[in-house]
Parts: sequence; C-alpha cells; structure tokens
Amino acid sequence: MSAGTGVARPRPPLAPPGERGALRIADRVVAKIAAQAAREVLPPLPADAAAPHATVVVHHRAARIRVHLELGYPCDIGAHCAAVRRQVAERVRALVDMEVPEVAVEVERLHPAPAADAVHGRAG
Repeated sequence: MSAGTGVARPRPPLAPPGERGALRIADRVVAKIAAQAAREVLPPLPADAAAPHATVVVHHRAARIRVHLELGYPCDIGAHCAAVRRQVAERVRALVDMEVPEVAVEVERLHPAPAADAVHGRAG
C-alpha cells in the first residue's frame, strides 16, 4: 500500500532466476554434512576413536569430498568405505543440491577389538 492512500501498488515482476543472484554454500558446511553422513552409517567406535571428519573442495556446484575416519577391526573395511561413500554423496546431493563426482575415504586408524579372553575377564 502506498503511504497514506490505502491503495495497494502492484509489485514489480521478479527478475529471471539466473539474474536474481546466487546462493553460495561454504565448504565447511558441506564438510560438516559429509562428516555427519559418515557417522550415520558407521558402527559404534571405541571411546578413544576420533569422530569422522571431512575436507571439501567446491567448484561450480560440484563437491569433491575426502572423509577421514577410524574403524574397529576386524571388520569389512571395503564395505564400510562403500557405505560411507554412498551415504555422503546422497546426503550432500539431497541437502545442498550439489553434484558429488568424488568421495574419497581415508581410513586413518584401525582399533583392534579386545581379545575374547579379555572381554570375559580371563587372562591367558
């Protein structure tokens, strides 16, 4: 409405989508999403294990992601890495609408499972 007249003025038409501006999502935001996605598919880790973290390079709406993680051992390392790759790519695509041409998974440390005798309180 215009001041004092009580008459509504028509709104000017919106600019075409390509001319309205752009939304830039910071690399660190994509990295946090990737790390959280990795945590979602990993089994529980020992208390001394570091949480997964990610590094990201975004270029022209495409995110190249490197996830750093630790795993309990023995385990199927390949299956865990594949699950992390799938989940990270899916979550980043869904939440920030970016292409994800690469998700590299780096296993930085393996945490051996306690020996069966130690779990049951027996010493060998």
